[in-house]
Amino acid sequence: MTFQLPTRSALASDYERGVVLVATAMLAWSCSGIYARLLTTDIWTAIAWRSLFGGLFLLIPSFFLEGGFSRRQWASIFHPAGLAMLVCQTISQACFIGALYMTTVANVTMIYATAPFIAAFLSWTMLKERVAKRTLIAGGICLIGVAVIVASSIGGGTGIGDLLALGMTVTFALIIVIPRMDPSIPILPSSVVSGLLTFVVFVPFASTSSVDVQNWLLLAAFGATNFALAFVLFLFGSRKMPAADAALISSMEIVLTPFWVWLFFSEMPPVATFIGGAIIFATIVWHTAIDLRHSRRRRAPMNAL
Repeated sequence: MTFQLPTRSALASDYERGVVLVATAMLAWSCSGIYARLLTTDIWTAIAWRSLFGGLFLLIPSFFLEGGFSRRQWASIFHPAGLAMLVCQTISQACFIGALYMTTVANVTMIYATAPFIAAFLSWTMLKERVAKRTLIAGGICLIGVAVIVASSIGGGTGIGDLLALGMTVTFALIIVIPRMDPSIPILPSSVVSGLLTFVVFVPFASTSSVDVQNWLLLAAFGATNFALAFVLFLFGSRKMPAADAALISSMEIVLTPFWVWLFFSEMPPVATFIGGAIIFATIVWHTAIDLRHSRRRRAPMNAL
């Protein structure tokens, strides 16, 4: 008599690999606050060199992903939609670092968490795409949470940082929408060029001569892990699982990013951030839970075949 262990399906194996990749990407993204608090350079230096290192590290996988290197693919970056993408990516990167320097990490994270809902609203208004009513409702509720956070910062010294975080969020939402206008835009090459462009724009204001070895290492690690590695891991992992599942895992960044900063630097956000953040996080969980339920219902008949 022989016994044969049941083999696990390739689909389940792919899904598990996707979970690991997306979770690792989420952890890499959640370290942004740690890098920002360890750096002792000025804002301009951090923006310029983090972007350069990120673009250079992202250059390597761009030769192997999305069809690899082709002249036509890289040339498409400089079409009108591609140029719009470059502008939005450059602004988003600059606002991101500026916000981390000028407000609490929790404020940046909570405001940025509303990007998918802003993207959905932009798709609805600009592309006339059908958007679920619950998504528009969730977006409206999230904006109330953002208003609570930003309103509390007026006169408190972090208002500019919160506005930069909002600018980063809106431009990132546009980065999500623009490829839907022109699907020929390659995401990785565009991200590489935007990193180099951000460096060119901001390096004249940087004080590179004052950067010591520790800051060079931090800037390189910031660009390599938080910019390049996380992006590639999420790109790979999200293709192996339903979008709702990937969104649920990546949403944990909202909790972990301010948690790391509180744990290592004792950075306590104001009460309004807890109130606005609770509104945003609860709305995201509610919306994602509905997406997960719908996704599993759609998969159930397929699994039964």
